[in-house]
Amino acid sequence: MHSSPHAVSCHRELWLYGYKIPNKKFRKCQCETHHTKSILCQILNKEHGSETKWHQQHHSPHCSTGIKDCSCLDRRRVVLKTPEAMCRRAFGVLLKTSIFIRNLPSFYHMPLDDQLVLIQQNWAPLFVLGMAQEGVDFDLRETSVPSLLKKILLNQSLTANNDLGSSSPGASLTKVQKMKNLLWKCWDLDISAKEYAYLKGIILFNSGCCVLKCLPHVQTLQQEAQQALMEFVSTMFHGNLGRFASILQLIASLRDADADAIEELFFRPILGEAILNVLLLETLHIKPDCL
Repeated sequence: MHSSPHAVSCHRELWLYGYKIPNKKFRKCQCETHHTKSILCQILNKEHGSETKWHQQHHSPHCSTGIKDCSCLDRRRVVLKTPEAMCRRAFGVLLKTSIFIRNLPSFYHMPLDDQLVLIQQNWAPLFVLGMAQEGVDFDLRETSVPSLLKKILLNQSLTANNDLGSSSPGASLTKVQKMKNLLWKCWDLDISAKEYAYLKGIILFNSGCCVLKCLPHVQTLQQEAQQALMEFVSTMFHGNLGRFASILQLIASLRDADADAIEELFFRPILGEAILNVLLLETLHIKPDCL
């Protein structure tokens, strides 16, 4: 039986983004495997511990996050394997990002509330670019999320937080893996320092922020950065604009970088309940309470 064009297209799209497409007979939720013991026995078995090891397949470039239509993926959480060292490197990347922004006179000539909007909406993709430029990769370990049944059977408190998803430790496995894939895309392109600078300008001056007071000015700045990137790529790669098209696709993917996942993974272990947005604005000498 022939596959439909839509199915072929979906498979091609998933392959391009580094996902393996398993045969249908293997499309089984990972949570349903390895049931050698009863469910109740597994729930009460403390030998499993509170943490499980990060599987090897999640450490390789362009790796799969698992079966794409498995609803269990959104509930799986990961934390840094070496949080102290990686959080320190993440803060270094954040500081360099703020220095880059501080050195842009065109940014500080904007109204303060426009600066605030641009930072709040674009710091996550800028941070991912900074991680890629600094060559920061990171190892993860997966943490288990206690089920409601386990909490009842072990007489654990259910009143601390009714939302079990939000109370679970760590960041979403799916969202963190998307970030790692973005890093590998940057490294595969072997982006130069100048290209990173132009990319950051295109990301920062996001003309998609429609609430900006000086939107036409931001649009102009973004167009100028994009034009400069195209001219640089054309000069360095002998008129080959295929690279420029690949970088534009990367920009579109970077827009999907999840700020909450980044904050939970790299900054929550140190900041606790402090607000990362406020910290970033303070490093830029922008005080949100004065806006």
